[in-house]
Amino acid sequence: MPRIAVFGGVYANPHALRAVLADAQQRGADSLFCLGDLGGFGAECDAVWPLLVQADVRCIAGNYDIAIARGDDDCGCGYASERDNHFAQVMYDHTRRSTSPEFAHWMAGLPGSVREDVGGVDVLLVHGSPLAVNDFLWESLDDDELRLRLDAVAGGRPDVLLCTHTGLHWQRRVDGTLIVNVGAVGRPANDGTPDVHYAVVDLEDGQARAELVRVAYDWRSQAASMRVAGLPEPFVETIETGWWTTCLEIVPPLERARGRFHVYRESLPAPAALAQDVGWADAPELADDGRPVVPLFGSALFPPRLWVYTNFHCNLACDYCVVASSPTARRRQIDLDRFADLVDEAVAEGFTELYLTGGEPFAHPDAVDLVELASDRLPTVVLTNAMLFTGRRRADLARLAGRPGLVLQSSLDGSRPDLHDAWRGAGSWRRAVDGLRLARELGLPVRVAMTETPENRDDVPRLRALLAGLGIADRDVAVRPLVGRGLAADAADAVAVSDAVTVPELTITADGAHWHPLGADVDASPDFLVARGTVTLAEAKRRVIERFLELRQADGTLPEAFHCAI
Repeated sequence: MPRIAVFGGVYANPHALRAVLADAQQRGADSLFCLGDLGGFGAECDAVWPLLVQADVRCIAGNYDIAIARGDDDCGCGYASERDNHFAQVMYDHTRRSTSPEFAHWMAGLPGSVREDVGGVDVLLVHGSPLAVNDFLWESLDDDELRLRLDAVAGGRPDVLLCTHTGLHWQRRVDGTLIVNVGAVGRPANDGTPDVHYAVVDLEDGQARAELVRVAYDWRSQAASMRVAGLPEPFVETIETGWWTTCLEIVPPLERARGRFHVYRESLPAPAALAQDVGWADAPELADDGRPVVPLFGSALFPPRLWVYTNFHCNLACDYCVVASSPTARRRQIDLDRFADLVDEAVAEGFTELYLTGGEPFAHPDAVDLVELASDRLPTVVLTNAMLFTGRRRADLARLAGRPGLVLQSSLDGSRPDLHDAWRGAGSWRRAVDGLRLARELGLPVRVAMTETPENRDDVPRLRALLAGLGIADRDVAVRPLVGRGLAADAADAVAVSDAVTVPELTITADGAHWHPLGADVDASPDFLVARGTVTLAEAKRRVIERFLELRQADGTLPEAFHCAI
């Protein structure tokens, strides 16, 4: 059975190339193929040439090799963004300076593709795709996009299509053709390890099977050679950490969301601009660590605040509830074991605040246990209507007094009962005020948010004065607009929100993960659902980042922030 080893994107990394060639030999490869891009990124372009020749590797030309052989001014990589092209030019200029005329002449003789029968299998090897040498075959391309490439093959579709160029490995069958992106051996696959990848393909009797092989190598020597050559530190960091720090804009949302970094730093609005434009007064300014790129999570565009809907049943049925909670709402709650797992994950995933909401969290049978568990690990805010602090719950509330990092956030929609009760039910204002007063007497920090309605919009100064009398400082009072979701979907003067105009705040319910707490009910806001069912916070974060990048790429704008927190 013929076995071939196929790799690409050598990127002037002789250390990784040696390791891949040794691994392929150990695996019994009959033939070795390189799909191009011999220079770029690394420091020692000439050093890979003798390794390829000595191992009798059959090479085709990548865009880098074609450009170097012709003496072009740029690599022809196919990037669209100015920032990507900047880093590509830095790489290319070094390769052009450090490549000998002899090696460049050798590259000029490389074919643009290879197509041949191997073990009765029709195999086509290209650099980018059958469309163009710098065409990117991403895993996220749908089958129709891949069919477009296959239909561009002169002489008909092959049984196997092997490519590289993206630097990310994957494989998939489309209409009987096995498509394999073999990845790159010159730099890691944006997966948090320094390892590199190539493909081993077995071919016999018209059948093909590919294995994508991970290879460890002496990346420390590669990093050292790059520093000696004076290459930018972000390039070296990628070799050491496995995370891409340059040339990110070309990477599609699915692939980019898997990495550690997602956008160029310069694309983030300054905190002052966010405060002015979208009211994000507490937007953090990411420290300048010298990298050109930043992660979305933990930035002003994706704050590290986790919301958990402990339950959806509630003693009230407020006319503007965005998640349609009520005493008769469909019963959904997160049990103590699942909640404990969520808290552990939240700490591990870098969340810095935890918000518990509902429904009414204190209607959950294990409410105080949940709050204690959460506030032991993270600063915790509990959103409550403050109306259930009687009997056993009063004693339970006293247990929470004095816990550092715990805050109660409640709602009061005016300084008079009629303003509040018009939307929340008769008698609710008085009970809410009594609950706030009790919480303050117990020494619990309290915040209050008012939902602005046609009835109370002129009452804000009087409400602030009332709350000041209860010991609630002005900085702990906020006014929020009426939102057209849930029970208020058709309310007059309600603000329309969507994921396209709302900064994500990851929210977990018994139904799944959601974009924002305003849309955490799958029935009222299916468009805000990120993942249905039990999903890890790591995967939920990845999906939020992917969706954010998709929305951002649609028109280049950034979403606004809607505050549920104070």
